[in-house]
Amino acid sequence: MPNIREVAQKAGVSVATVSRVLNHPERVSPNTKELIEKVMKEMDFSPNVFARSLNLKKSNTLALIIPDILNPQYMEIARGVERVAHEKGYNLLLCNTEKDLKKEQNYIRMLIEKKIDGIILAFTLLQQEDFDEIQRRNIPLILFGQNILKKNISSVYSDFKEGAFLAVNHLIQRGFRRIAYVCGEKDQLENRDKTLGYVDALLGSGLNICEDLMIEGSDDIDSGYLAALKLLKLNPLPDAVFVGNDLMAIGIIDALKNEGKRIPEDISVIGYDNIRMASLIEPKLTSVSWPVYKMGLISARILIDEVEKPDEEVETQNIFLSPKLKIRKSCGHENRVSEIFDLK
Repeated sequence: MPNIREVAQKAGVSVATVSRVLNHPERVSPNTKELIEKVMKEMDFSPNVFARSLNLKKSNTLALIIPDILNPQYMEIARGVERVAHEKGYNLLLCNTEKDLKKEQNYIRMLIEKKIDGIILAFTLLQQEDFDEIQRRNIPLILFGQNILKKNISSVYSDFKEGAFLAVNHLIQRGFRRIAYVCGEKDQLENRDKTLGYVDALLGSGLNICEDLMIEGSDDIDSGYLAALKLLKLNPLPDAVFVGNDLMAIGIIDALKNEGKRIPEDISVIGYDNIRMASLIEPKLTSVSWPVYKMGLISARILIDEVEKPDEEVETQNIFLSPKLKIRKSCGHENRVSEIFDLK
């Protein structure tokens, strides 16, 4: 692999001139810049971004840390963040923690060592001391998806309690009274908020909370399938199910159909997230939608503003986007025109 000195020698310029092309191309004449870029291409020269960052104190790289790369919602976040990063000339590192605190902490240590410019944390498990270390290093940081706001860290979030309330209240308005709830892992803040929304909707309508109707899953299709098998052992059966995410809801629908249950005639189902697959399965899944792609865009824009104004006092921003209910056939809705044109 050629180095910067060899590029300078072949181009007949100084090492400083090659360095300016890499780091401050606006300071180099167009002809010289074109010559050096041509030589770099001929020599297959690729500068080490992280090595340059040690001198420049800037890597032109952002990091997005997500809990589960297989979850479509997290990939929508990444899609939004990557679009803005690309438009602004930044690289993006995607870190998948698999909901493991130690793995997330290891990523943070690695990113600090690599002089990362800024970090977006999606549904983080980090502890206060981890946040303190990131801030001590003066690394800009954005929280994605949390609705417990840290005073000095900007965040972009949605209200999962409100979204769950919308879903369960819709079922109650349609006449359902024995409503089960399959929640995601309870150690996650957003899942605890959904549980609060479920409880508030029932109590607000004078309905009792039945522990037998509340089952914990693990946010994937298989756990939804197993949860449905548990629900089918209940007597009497629930007449509707609110599910903490669409992946589990898809598993539940699959299990119910395999056991001969009709949806929504025997049991209605509502999910959460409104992933693309929700509108492709049969019956099409009613789901709570929240603008995750747009939130990714906003998160990246706020982060880049903080990265590019390191010496300025940047005002902390807490951006809230509301959830809404996307009504489809899984809870009895038949109006396809309304669904297609989003008239609800």
